[in-house]
Amino acid sequence: MGARCSKFSLCWFHSHLKPSVLESSDLDNGGKSEKNSWPSFIEFSYEQLKAATSGFSSDNIVSEHGLKAPNVVYKGKLDNGRWVAVKRFNKLAWPDSRQFLEEARSVGNLRSERLANLIGCCCEGEERLLIAEFMPNETLAKHLFHWEAQPMRWAMRLRVALYLAQALEYCSSKGRALYHDLNAYRVLFDQDGNPRLSCFGLMKNSRDGKSYSTNLAFTPPEYLRTGRVTAESVVYSFGTMLLDLLSGKHIPPSHALDLIRGKNFLMLMDSALEGHFSNDDGTELVRLASRCLQYEARERPNAKSLVIALMSLQKETEVPSYVLMGIPQETASSIQQLTLTPFGDACLRMDRTAIHEILEKLGYKDDEGIANELSFQMWTSQMQETLNCKKHGDTAFRAKDFETAIDRYTKFIDGGTMVSPTVYARRCLSYLMCEMPQEALGDAMQAQVVSPEWPTALYLQAACLFKLGMDNDAQETLKDGTNLESKRNKT
Repeated sequence: MGARCSKFSLCWFHSHLKPSVLESSDLDNGGKSEKNSWPSFIEFSYEQLKAATSGFSSDNIVSEHGLKAPNVVYKGKLDNGRWVAVKRFNKLAWPDSRQFLEEARSVGNLRSERLANLIGCCCEGEERLLIAEFMPNETLAKHLFHWEAQPMRWAMRLRVALYLAQALEYCSSKGRALYHDLNAYRVLFDQDGNPRLSCFGLMKNSRDGKSYSTNLAFTPPEYLRTGRVTAESVVYSFGTMLLDLLSGKHIPPSHALDLIRGKNFLMLMDSALEGHFSNDDGTELVRLASRCLQYEARERPNAKSLVIALMSLQKETEVPSYVLMGIPQETASSIQQLTLTPFGDACLRMDRTAIHEILEKLGYKDDEGIANELSFQMWTSQMQETLNCKKHGDTAFRAKDFETAIDRYTKFIDGGTMVSPTVYARRCLSYLMCEMPQEALGDAMQAQVVSPEWPTALYLQAACLFKLGMDNDAQETLKDGTNLESKRNKT
């Protein structure tokens, strides 16, 4: 039973769904919502994260913040090959472990394509770490202030503003309207070039520093008076970021507002954009920024109205973000170079009948070597009843009565006397047959936890991801399964 209760590293899959740029980020409106695309928040062990970051090597440092209590973000690679961002807090931060865990779990419940989502945490001894999706294409500050090849295009700046507003609207709708120190370093770009808001700023302030680390000239006026962050304070900071996007520089709001009042707003515009935007668009964005920067908090717009205003300004909406950003993308899928096994090929084709035949033929030989802690309980009637559930599940599975198979296998798993990756695999396929791909993905992942070197678990994960419409992740997982099986066959 130890394998089921231990901390583990689940596969983490980035979503590559491509909603229209004009769609709202409140991904709860039917379709493939954020809740149906990511695994649940989990707790990692310190040793896992130490291994993932090569012992927290300085070579893996992505960013450092704070002088008195530095927080370091590392790039890490989990044992399943997935990249993550690991934020390690100073030992003085978060002295209350319960508060840290509660806050991390709360933020970890959020799932949106507009966020660099928090996927886990670690709280062991004095260690406090957060684990998030890794964003490989730098920060907004880098692309806006320190560009090398080309300045950020106008259409992309408008998209950044919209996606950021959508992220704030989503967080607000989930009761997380407060964001600490919103700035251009908090906006990250994923592998498709889409901007995402870092989840780290959603954590409530602790002893790791002030809510605003930026220059006082950029701090909301009410925060200077009260020391408290409000939803209106976040909108003020959003206004400063609109100024960043307009000017390509970090201009103090007071200076910008003086230019706006003097109707010299064109002096705000980034000279690198000359001739590439309309004055009407610039005027509208300036107007929106000035509304966000109102001295009285109650006069500022809310996130929802920001989204509505920005949606009407979008340009080149059919052009992918990576094209607008000039980020190269792989044109040919590496899956084409693979020699697939019959199982892998069946998963690629989503041939559930073939998958069923293969699992039925394999039987339970892949359970060999799985340690099961069976004590006196194995001789009791409870044990016999549990084994009967498995037997009835097998009968239903063979007869393709998948609803019954799910019921019987669930009773066997919940009985807790034996760990069987193959039962998880069979219930996974049963879920797929019953059009329950998210539940199926959970079982395929659990099968990998129990038996990390079992290719079948990865193949089934790929089938589930194909069903969920996450083709890029499915292909990567299929490749992992194929390579693992090839490695096993060589040994």
